Amino acid sequence: MAEEKRDYYEVLGLSKGCTEEELKKAYRKLAKKYHPDVNPGDKDAEAKFKEINEAYGILSDPEKKARYDQFGFAGVDPSYGGGGGMGFDMGDIDLGDIFGSFFGGGFGGFGGGGSRRNGPQKGESLRVNLALSFEEAAFGCAREIELNRTEICEECKGSGCAAGTTADTCPDCRGAGQVRVQRGAGGFAFSTTTTCAKCRGTGKIIHTPCKKCGGAGSVRKKQRVTVTIPAGIDDGQAVSMRGQGNAGTNGGPAGDLLVRVQIKPHPQFQRDGSTVLYEHPISFYQAAMGAELEIPTIDGKVKYNLPAGTQTGTTFRLKGKGIPELRGGRRGDQYVTVRVRVPTSLNAEQKEALNAFGAAMGETVPESGLKGFFEKKKKKK
Repeated sequence: MAEEKRDYYEVLGLSKGCTEEELKKAYRKLAKKYHPDVNPGDKDAEAKFKEINEAYGILSDPEKKARYDQFGFAGVDPSYGGGGGMGFDMGDIDLGDIFGSFFGGGFGGFGGGGSRRNGPQKGESLRVNLALSFEEAAFGCAREIELNRTEICEECKGSGCAAGTTADTCPDCRGAGQVRVQRGAGGFAFSTTTTCAKCRGTGKIIHTPCKKCGGAGSVRKKQRVTVTIPAGIDDGQAVSMRGQGNAGTNGGPAGDLLVRVQIKPHPQFQRDGSTVLYEHPISFYQAAMGAELEIPTIDGKVKYNLPAGTQTGTTFRLKGKGIPELRGGRRGDQYVTVRVRVPTSLNAEQKEALNAFGAAMGETVPESGLKGFFEKKKKKK
């Protein structure tokens, strides 16, 4: 008795009359989901993967698809009768182009569409954090930092070979760095591309390695680099220095250096973009009578005439005393909020004066608070 099969269109979640693009899209999605490398040891997934490939093998072939659309399984599988010897034949399937698009040429050994391992490769970029003071970030500065990075070996100039020797092309991959192998899964065979084991993807065999770098073509060194920090840089932003990262391979360029800025807290100022925020304490007398204040800024102290009757929490602006904008150089502003300080300890004379002031303002003042004040006035007379 023939094995019961599901309709090929049903297997792929399609309807009869679907386009070639719809067919490919459905197959890629399901093949990715049920691939044996994604589901190791899962027999159900392996069976579904085989079923999916069988359906795709028929529907992607115009001749077989036409026979299946007309006769069903009988048109493509002799076990169903009337097939005229037309059996299902998957042949060798190269899945590299399918999985390379999903995994960048590195999925389970599938390398289709990926870059050659032995071609020029850009070096790895380095990332460092740099702590700056509030003023350094505001006005910019130059700072020297120490890096531990790889550089091209001066002895072999990056070849990895000892002086007077050269590398041979790998005989297994013929310099490609990758080899094609046959694999089996679910009862059928398919081709995959994987890194060459003999040369480890370099495409060359070094018989006499350079003594200084051991055949790597690069060495690790400590270097000091000067970083120029632009005025107005903010916390979390980074400065990129091209070519200051690790050395490239096979003639590729060096990577970059990314310096991420961390701004230390300031004891007086806070920052909001290009705006500086500051709170200035004033006395009750200054708030009531007005005063000339000395306000600290990132440029130094400036004078400000506080008007009489200023209420606590009042904010005024010092134009152009903020942070320079990172692009354009225009200065932001500084906003100053005044806070009235309430005395926490008063001597007897101060209390008497304050009681008298309260009474003059119509406040309810204890008689004992006014007694000493009026007695002193009588004595003066």
